[in-house]
Amino acid sequence: MISNNVQLKAVAAGVSQRPHDIDVFDAGASAASADLLRVAVIGYGYWGPNIVRNLHSLENAQVVTVCDKSTTALRRAGLTYPGLRLTADFSAVLRSPDIDLVAVVTPVWTHYELARAALENGKHVFVEKPFTSTPQQAEMLIELADRKNLKIMVDHTFLFSGAVKKIREIVDAGTLGPLYYFDSTRVNLGLFQHDVSVVWDLAPHDLSIMDDIIKDRPEAVVATGGSHLNGQADMAFITIYFPGNVVAHVNVNWLSPVKVRTTLIGGRNKMLVWNDLEADEKIKIYDKGVQITGSQEAYDLLVSYRSGDVWAPKCDQTEALKVELDYFVDCILNDRTPLNDGVAGLRIVKLLDAADKSLKARGRIVSL
Repeated sequence: MISNNVQLKAVAAGVSQRPHDIDVFDAGASAASADLLRVAVIGYGYWGPNIVRNLHSLENAQVVTVCDKSTTALRRAGLTYPGLRLTADFSAVLRSPDIDLVAVVTPVWTHYELARAALENGKHVFVEKPFTSTPQQAEMLIELADRKNLKIMVDHTFLFSGAVKKIREIVDAGTLGPLYYFDSTRVNLGLFQHDVSVVWDLAPHDLSIMDDIIKDRPEAVVATGGSHLNGQADMAFITIYFPGNVVAHVNVNWLSPVKVRTTLIGGRNKMLVWNDLEADEKIKIYDKGVQITGSQEAYDLLVSYRSGDVWAPKCDQTEALKVELDYFVDCILNDRTPLNDGVAGLRIVKLLDAADKSLKARGRIVSL
């Protein structure tokens, strides 16, 4: 059984203990077969329907139930998927022997309690980004999953997009040469969140991509920004320092008049631009660079600029979330550790936490 403390927090998160006129599913249903994962999705708000839709399309996964306190959300799920069991009782999900995997798609401040309860009851866990509210919470979930021999995946969806997989391939092949910088911009007008800042809402996307592409571990973080409307930071500029003079910069903003989703990656040999809003040629590689020759004396330096061809590699167009969920199902069935596991999620939470501290201290450098 789930503790009273977890029950109370689950209720506040959108998982009620009184289902009203929504039926609670039968917790005594038969166990799942060895090659089929049965899934409960907790939260059917903004992102939950996308999780259910993609799980529903997988051969080796079956969505058993959707859990949400909102009768409207549950009825919406039931209309779309008539065979689903609908409930507002999270403890019934935990008791059910025919659920192998719990997808936590709720506000970040609820992730720890819900994921912990699922792990304690023997369920694998898929958690919406960011993983947890604090590094300490992430560490405790990782330890619990290891002790229970269960899998955690954090929903860093972009890692499974065709564009990011292609960028990873290009960088790993050494096409760009030694990296100089990673510079991303993720700005738009809204959507404002009331429980987290723009750092915790938007930056996990870019930080997880950065973490996947740059293999060295970051050394320090500096963040500046502002809060103009509801007490939460609504714009932020985050700089991450790596060994070897590699620098990453992430610009996130809810107050931009235009939507921009652009990443620049500069290397010694070539440079890459990824515009995620482009329909076709999302990635372009520029054979451009700078070369300095001569002595170390400033007046003897000779600077030459190289400007060659530009080409756009083809990217897989398969929906990233479907690829990610299929990958996690395979990791569970074949006992493999996903690349975006709890440890990867912890690395991003540490960066977010450091950015928060620096932001509150008006740009103080925070060592990692």
